[in-house]
Amino acid sequence: MRAVSTSMSSLALVIAAAVTPASADSGDMARRTIIVTGAGEASGSPDIAFLNLGVETEGATAAEALRKNSAQMEATLKSLRDAGVDKKDIQTSNLNVGAKFDYSRNDGPPKIIGYQATNTVSVKIKNIDKAGSIIDRAVGVGANRLDSISFGFADAKPLLNSARKAAVADARERAALYADAAGVKLGPVIQISDSYSAAPGPIPVMARMAAEDASRTPISVGESSMAASVTIIYAIE
Repeated sequence: MRAVSTSMSSLALVIAAAVTPASADSGDMARRTIIVTGAGEASGSPDIAFLNLGVETEGATAAEALRKNSAQMEATLKSLRDAGVDKKDIQTSNLNVGAKFDYSRNDGPPKIIGYQATNTVSVKIKNIDKAGSIIDRAVGVGANRLDSISFGFADAKPLLNSARKAAVADARERAALYADAAGVKLGPVIQISDSYSAAPGPIPVMARMAAEDASRTPISVGESSMAASVTIIYAIE
């Protein structure tokens, strides 16, 4: 048995502990826990596509470059709408007009040799089976940039919930394993916190193309995944 000091400070601590047993129990419970992190993933076939495409033009003046660009972009936007893309699913993501310089001169500052205009849009394609033909139409009438393509889900919640359930099951399995290895009994769940990550981001594609190179564009959707992780704190009984 440990000796107990009779000092006033020690006596006060003993009294405090005696009159607040709930606090002492809570502290003990907080020390007797198992903290585990579980991971889960669920995959499915995407049903929507996201494109970043646009028009890049050149001219002797900024006005000329922008005028050419505007005409080609208008034709591009019309082709998207004619293909069934909703107007609200088309959004301008970049518009830029700048000078082009010749840096080959060694006897003076760079020389302006023209101007370049770039206009790109983000496009959401809800009918993923038409993605290839939509790209073909756009390139055929004026688009000469296709910067990226990515795929997603109109409703990702069911897939995400499956990933979360898998993560909880993984965490429970780990906790049971650790408890058994330590020779203790796993108690109730004290706390749960989670996080998730979506499918990989946009896939870079050919940055520039010529209209005459356009042909039927094959699009392979494959599968995309949703990943979830969960941290669970179990009590040890």
